[in-house]
Amino acid sequence: MSSPQAADLTAPTFDEFPPTPYEEWRKVVDKFLKGAPFEKRLVTKTYENIDLQPMYRQEDIANLPQIDSLPGFAPYVRGASAIGYVGGSWDVAQEIPCSTPAAFNEALQSDLARGQNAINLVLDHPTLHGIDADQAEAGDVGKGGLSLSSVADLAQALAGVDLETMPIYVQADTSALSFTALLAALIKQQGKSLAQLRGAIGMDPLGHLAHYGHLPRDLNGVYDVMAQLTGWAKANAPQLQTITVQGHPYHNGGASTTQELAFALATAVDYLRAMQERGLNIDDAAPRVRFAFSIGSNFFMEIARMRAARMLWAKIVQAFGGNAESQKMHIHARTSAWNQSMYDPHVNLLRGTTEAFSAIIGGCDSLHISPFDELIRTPDEFSRRIARNTHTVLREETHITHTVDPAGGSWYVEHLTDAVARQSWSIFQEVEKQGGMAKALAANWPQGQVADIAAKRMANLAKRKDIFVGTNMYPNLKEARLEAPKVDAAAMKAERMAALNQARSAAQQAQKQTALAQLVKGENGVEAAINAALAGATIGEIAQAARTNAQPGPTMNAVCAQRGALPFEKLREATDAYQARTGNRPQIFLATMGPLTQHKGRADFATAFLGVGGFETIYPAGFTSTDEAADAALKSGASIVVICSTDATYPELVPPLAQQLKQANAGLTVLLAGYPTDHIDAFKAAGVDDFIHINANCQALLTTLQKKMGIA
Repeated sequence: MSSPQAADLTAPTFDEFPPTPYEEWRKVVDKFLKGAPFEKRLVTKTYENIDLQPMYRQEDIANLPQIDSLPGFAPYVRGASAIGYVGGSWDVAQEIPCSTPAAFNEALQSDLARGQNAINLVLDHPTLHGIDADQAEAGDVGKGGLSLSSVADLAQALAGVDLETMPIYVQADTSALSFTALLAALIKQQGKSLAQLRGAIGMDPLGHLAHYGHLPRDLNGVYDVMAQLTGWAKANAPQLQTITVQGHPYHNGGASTTQELAFALATAVDYLRAMQERGLNIDDAAPRVRFAFSIGSNFFMEIARMRAARMLWAKIVQAFGGNAESQKMHIHARTSAWNQSMYDPHVNLLRGTTEAFSAIIGGCDSLHISPFDELIRTPDEFSRRIARNTHTVLREETHITHTVDPAGGSWYVEHLTDAVARQSWSIFQEVEKQGGMAKALAANWPQGQVADIAAKRMANLAKRKDIFVGTNMYPNLKEARLEAPKVDAAAMKAERMAALNQARSAAQQAQKQTALAQLVKGENGVEAAINAALAGATIGEIAQAARTNAQPGPTMNAVCAQRGALPFEKLREATDAYQARTGNRPQIFLATMGPLTQHKGRADFATAFLGVGGFETIYPAGFTSTDEAADAALKSGASIVVICSTDATYPELVPPLAQQLKQANAGLTVLLAGYPTDHIDAFKAAGVDDFIHINANCQALLTTLQKKMGIA
């Protein structure tokens, strides 16, 4: 029996703690701001044209229609599965960009035994375009991906893999028919069932156009092939997806998350319409679509984008008349290539981890986490292992797989999801007004929109409002740079040609020519291509036959791919080259005035600022007089001097010191650490050439200094 004391205990309530009204909080905040505008100091402007508030409240989500939806139910904002990752986590689909079938298989076998559970096969440029190695430029063969031409190549690459149990993802683009033929032929040779084949052999002609600016054949012809593959998959490989929609070309051009999402949705709508025009219904086509998004560094924005993507896709497919199952979006995520840096590359580990975390919280179905050295070289066993283990840590040690939609219900995330959806829908509607994505690309509209955001990003990076750790902020001048192994392009092509010749010599010529002739006539396209592959036809031969009667493909401006860190990397590379020529880093003298407490803050800032460009600073103890500082600066031999002290002491120190330096050496560049607004003109008149300060254009100033020193 319970004690009297226990019986008196009641469940705790919080009625005695009434909520603080928002107005009261604002009064306290305004007091701290001391007159500074709330909207300027505490509201964050994003590239998505969304204003992020410093705090969100329950009333911010009161009128959102999707707020009461559940995981596994339309509009799928909370996930396409009712139990999320509790029932099984995302596919660990790491890209393996090895050049030859043998190297690919070695890496694949190693990685599958250590955590990877899906094949993510990246093709080199010639294979992606349906060109055999002997017809390609030597420098392109095996560059950035796998070179393969025959069923024998594919068999070697996938040796030891059970394709009935292991999903395979291939971005095949314009060689999708040829690659599907090779894979189907291999499965038939192995006596396996095509019905068990899972994954995606994706076509994305508009994404290809956005990335490369051209297609090898007319778009209508590409859509005919897409429809043939989709219909064939429905009948023969019902678990295989045939259409992919990539956001990567836009992301890698610097697009906002809403632009990437909107252009992906508009692309998918073009594909759905094209499939319907070719006799496929919405419930045949929509489930065959797989989206692939690049995940950037804005953690909550990326979570919101994934949730908004599912909601908008459900809305689109429903408008086409698709059923509830067809409304589910399938998402592959890839950590950002735009965010990666060549300098201090181990920071890429941290970037990839946060990006992957947001992709998982957002609910991706499969994920590639970029190895930290992916940008510099073909990832080695160590970097691949770290990337795979990032998946494992996120799955096993964070416990996020124990909760369905862990971000659900957050006032911030739910409000942001709605804002991302609305902004993306607005951009999507603009594309629709132009007649769809193909026409918008032909008119250069998406390219221009992305370029506008990219220019804003680069401007903010130049001024270090946006930060790349180790590149435009916190540089490590002592790092030992990773070196990419030299590739013998001629030897690579010779190796691939030898394998190609062997495959051709083993071909059954009569059967091959019969199947290729059927393909030329357009008869029974997919089956003819498979029969040709079974008889020994290569990817190039199948592609050439399929395109025999094709019209020329469109050409247009590609989205300009770039990386945020690249301009600063070029600065460092120029300085590194100077050091290699001369044996020394370019040096800049700091005229540190007064005791340590007086000059240290500015001197440290200037050192870090200049280090971004690879400059080394001469950092003496503080000088007691301008004569002493000028004498030491001139004796150092440095051609650039930075005066470092405080705003209060500058009116007394700067004019005489700058004049002494200029009189002794008119070619000397004199900089001032800081930006005392009331004295700028006077200091310039005394000889100060420029100012190092928090709002300075770091990239522009360092470029100028390099030119003056003969570095650039």
